[in-house]
Amino acid sequence: MASPSPSPSAEAARELLRAFPVVDGHNDLPWALREQVRYDLDARDIATDQSAHLHTDLARLRAGGVGAQYWSVYVRSDLPDAVPATLEQIDCVRQLIARHPADLRAAHTAADMEAARAEGRIASLMGAEGGHSIANSLATLRALYALGVRYMTLTHNDNNDWADSATDEPRAGGLTAFGRAVVREMNREGMLVDLSHVAATTMRDALDTSAAPVIFSHSSSRAVCDHPRNIPDDVLERLPANGGMAMVTFVPKFVLQAAVDWTAAADDNMRAHGFHHLATTPEAMKVHRAFEEHHPRPVATVSTVADHLDHMREAAGIDHLGIGGDYDGTAFTPDGLDDVSGYPNLITELLDRGWSTTDLAKLTWQNAVRVLGAAEDVARDLQATRGPSNATIGALDG
Repeated sequence: MASPSPSPSAEAARELLRAFPVVDGHNDLPWALREQVRYDLDARDIATDQSAHLHTDLARLRAGGVGAQYWSVYVRSDLPDAVPATLEQIDCVRQLIARHPADLRAAHTAADMEAARAEGRIASLMGAEGGHSIANSLATLRALYALGVRYMTLTHNDNNDWADSATDEPRAGGLTAFGRAVVREMNREGMLVDLSHVAATTMRDALDTSAAPVIFSHSSSRAVCDHPRNIPDDVLERLPANGGMAMVTFVPKFVLQAAVDWTAAADDNMRAHGFHHLATTPEAMKVHRAFEEHHPRPVATVSTVADHLDHMREAAGIDHLGIGGDYDGTAFTPDGLDDVSGYPNLITELLDRGWSTTDLAKLTWQNAVRVLGAAEDVARDLQATRGPSNATIGALDG
């Protein structure tokens, strides 16, 4: 029997993605490669089918219509040597690009992104996930920028010395004086300020401080799913004045309310078995699966994610939205968004909901390119008026 023909919306989604591919704000492939094979790129060759191990390989990126990827150079906040571990992550991305030059192109600017699109290659950018990666050093921040890092998430799951996380007990009340200095130095360098993972107080302080557009590399709507990792409406409503963007994430425990309670119980189970609750090694996944056999997991869908985008468009406007799936950084994904090949399903859903192709081109490609370009413009102006800051946390925060 012949396979059914794709729906008109599905065909239109693929046509749109050929012209305006997805810029995805966050993919944790480098950390998965560290955890699974300690950066042995032969053992996890993304030029071959990696569906048994990873959400990501080159064929599925192509099938998903991905035209630019921010590779997360994340390291856990409890690692004692965060800076060298971050450098290893950066090195991993650089090795991936060098191994696959026909498919991947290093990108440091908005112009590089457009050049990659014109060449039919996937623009490869980097984002550091967590301010602990600079070890309270503005010079280290500048070094990461020089190595190609184009955003930094101010915190990960834990507070650092100068910013509060969404999932830790408040300590700074947002940003400290040094935290605001970090934001200003990021502006001067042209590094995007990423507010995923941070407390709402930190979001507001960063918006008060930043002269450049901010991003949320992988966050959804708190009004739709009341999880602290998501973005409150009052913050979404500030994005037009700032010029920034919120990149919706697919992680079920952030997009589906029923998954929030289930995840808390599953995380407790992981810790009881001696694993970090974010672990995705084969041994950790066995524990996850055993728990799920007795406690069925609430399942998010493409429609669940589209509900967030509908609301975020109302709150922030279409010019301030993007996509940040968090693939290879989550144990579970929504039905229909199982891996990086799934983006056309989301675009199809949005077309069926009446989103125009003009709006969808902004969501997938144009907004992300504009925001990085705007950060570059701000940096150019700031560098003409002031030099690098040598401020220290001791001098500013006491």
